[in-house]
Amino acid sequence: MSHNTFGHLFRVTTFGESHGPALGCVVDGCPAGIAIEEAEIQALLDLRRPGQSRFTTQRQEPDAVKILSGVMADAGGAQRTTGTPIALLIENTDQRSKDYGEIKEAYRPGHADYVYDVKYGLRDYRGGGRSSARETAARVAAGAIARKIIPGVTIRAAMIQMGPHKIDRARWDWDEVSRNALFCPDAAAAILWADYLDDIRKQGSSIGAVLEVVAEGAPAGWGAPVYGKLDADLAAGLMSINAVKGVEIGDGFGAAERTGEENADEMRAGNDGPVFLANHAGGILGGISTGQPIVARFAVKPTSSILTLRRTVNRFGEEAELRTKGRHDPCVGVRAAPIAEAMVACILADHFLRHRGQQGDSAKWPFER
Repeated sequence: MSHNTFGHLFRVTTFGESHGPALGCVVDGCPAGIAIEEAEIQALLDLRRPGQSRFTTQRQEPDAVKILSGVMADAGGAQRTTGTPIALLIENTDQRSKDYGEIKEAYRPGHADYVYDVKYGLRDYRGGGRSSARETAARVAAGAIARKIIPGVTIRAAMIQMGPHKIDRARWDWDEVSRNALFCPDAAAAILWADYLDDIRKQGSSIGAVLEVVAEGAPAGWGAPVYGKLDADLAAGLMSINAVKGVEIGDGFGAAERTGEENADEMRAGNDGPVFLANHAGGILGGISTGQPIVARFAVKPTSSILTLRRTVNRFGEEAELRTKGRHDPCVGVRAAPIAEAMVACILADHFLRHRGQQGDSAKWPFER
């Protein structure tokens, strides 16, 4: 299987399977001298970790990260990157492969089972192997390192819609995201969603969601106008997350309903450059950052592994019926916020290094501006 690596100068390669002994990643291209501790990586992994509420899979994984290479203590005892590849390992401890015995021969509708078999002639039916969302733990670990490269950039994500239920943007509160188990910025919506998702979970079903991720503090100039568009890389990175079926930058598809006058982000002169009167473009124009908040939204489909009996076929071409046992998220969007933040961090770190490499001393680190 190829294509397990993304990025250009900041490159991340992930490895491992859902029910294998471990998973992890190798981060290549991180500059030397950056302070990093396992605890900083662990704090972000804990946000994504399963089994922390009734709204996620009850698989109990500590997701304890180990730094295997690329970091050493300096003269003062602080752990710093050496500039060499950073290997991170996360062991699996709570696999229940027996739960997947019934799908060994039959394909789960809506899942990657069938296409994996077609492409490779062999699939890991134990939780989906590389197609499992468990792989995203390695991305979150890599994202912790990426954030250290762009310390002037704040990246936050929140769930803004569950099924047909949307938040009220007038009640948006970033602090509320950490107060509820659903990463919801609207306290009232979080209460409604909890009851709604409880009903979905008790039925053995699942539901989709929409999340929004915002990066603030990135300067104007990151990205390139043709094949290195910042928004194209962000869309590709978010689209690579399991279950994501749609991505939009800024107002996205909403722009199709406006006139040019309505959609234009007008500018006025400011003390430190132009002041934008709106941000319909989501902080990116012509593939290059504008200095405004970078805004992206993405939709995740309902979890394919559900208890409802569904029609399918098996690997012998015979019709069958199947219900999926095991422990699964009733809404994968609940744990998608830390993953989205990590992917955006990795992509922005890569674009910062590419921009600095091309522009030299004129490309300042965020904290040098």
